[in-house]
Amino acid sequence: MAKETIYLTAEGYKKLKDELDHMRSVERPAISAAIAEARDKGDLSENAEYDAAREAQGLLEMRIAKLEDTIANARVIDESKLDKSKVQILSKVTLLNHNNNNKQVTYTIVAEHEANLREGKLAIGTPIAKALLGHRKGDCVDVNVPAGTIHFEILDISI
Repeated sequence: MAKETIYLTAEGYKKLKDELDHMRSVERPAISAAIAEARDKGDLSENAEYDAAREAQGLLEMRIAKLEDTIANARVIDESKLDKSKVQILSKVTLLNHNNNNKQVTYTIVAEHEANLREGKLAIGTPIAKALLGHRKGDCVDVNVPAGTIHFEILDISI
């Protein structure tokens, strides 16, 4: 089965690599030490500390494997090759929300792994991002969301 390619910014890729390095060099040895300490306490069949440490180890190894898979399938996006005239991944889009007293909002369209609404980073798979893709400055876009339809006007696009 073909693996899905995951597109990331250079910053997002570095963040994932740093997280993986931290798990391998800090968290994995700490859990191994906890298992060794619990093992030294005697009978493993009734040792809750040992069971908890083994479970934590299993969860950590699963997270490490998932992160390794993500990094293996990641492609860093070259921002210099992006078309700045239309909305696409990595576009910073300023919108006028006609449904909310003409309030301006700014989002950066990013990959799913980098989404963080507090930082204004909107995942490319969200209804708003999907509706904006391919549109240009000045376009009006209607976005269907569970709460109804939102009417946006694209005020600015940058990378």
